[in-house]
Amino acid sequence: MFKGSMPALVTPFRNGELDLETLKQLVEWHIGEGSSALVPVGTTGESPTLTHEEHETVVAEVVKAAAGRIPVIAGAGSNNTLESLRFAQHAQSVGADAVLVVTPYYNKPTQRGLIAHFTAIHDASALPIIIYNIPGRSVVDMTPETMGELAKLPRIIGVKDATGDLARVCDQRIACGPDFVQISGEDATAHGFNAQGGVGCISVTANVAPGLCAQVQAATLAGDYATALELQDRLMPLHKAIFTEPGLVGVKYAMSRLGLCSEEVRSPLTGLLDETRALVDAGLRHAGLLN
Repeated sequence: MFKGSMPALVTPFRNGELDLETLKQLVEWHIGEGSSALVPVGTTGESPTLTHEEHETVVAEVVKAAAGRIPVIAGAGSNNTLESLRFAQHAQSVGADAVLVVTPYYNKPTQRGLIAHFTAIHDASALPIIIYNIPGRSVVDMTPETMGELAKLPRIIGVKDATGDLARVCDQRIACGPDFVQISGEDATAHGFNAQGGVGCISVTANVAPGLCAQVQAATLAGDYATALELQDRLMPLHKAIFTEPGLVGVKYAMSRLGLCSEEVRSPLTGLLDETRALVDAGLRHAGLLN
């Protein structure tokens, strides 16, 4: 089962191109820091601005670098069902362990359309599928009832829930069963998510604080919420600062401050405002990551 702290990996760039050497170094670092899985080419990996060739290259390189030491959950989402099929089949061909598939954005499909989309991807690949429900970005919300229907398919095994609604965890457990893997997609409420029955977080902040995020997850999964709260108090200013502007921009800047990668992002995103940089720096210091 997938559980614990799983960084939604950034995609490092250098002069507009993929920085694959840095990507490999990040994989090694995350494994050493206790991350329990890696999630390349989600939105935090700037999937909207990667070419299909770049997307597939990143997945292949992360799988190769991880070398089976921890699972790789490859981003395979699109608002084009055929495109998602291609990404899922490619992920399977290079040895990924599962795929993360977002609800189709912009198209605004009905619940019936969501069932058709995910069923088609399920039938086209042998990999386990984790649904990514993020209505704030996709403008479509998969209901617990719809998720329950999809959970009847053998390879639809869980959800990355970014609704921010902790009651959803209970509703989805009732609809999908206790073995359905529920993973938070929101750093600021990830410890509370686990208290409701979740088992992990696909995290933006874990790109820059993987050790602390892994400790939060380990504490909650052991039932030690006092320790988890202490750690969360250290991380909360950083969570908030990173998401002052788009989270991947904030976390890439934070990573650059620790010498992990360039802060470079692709248009239409832009670098942080100076006042946001100051907030991120303060968050890093509060977490004990920056002097």
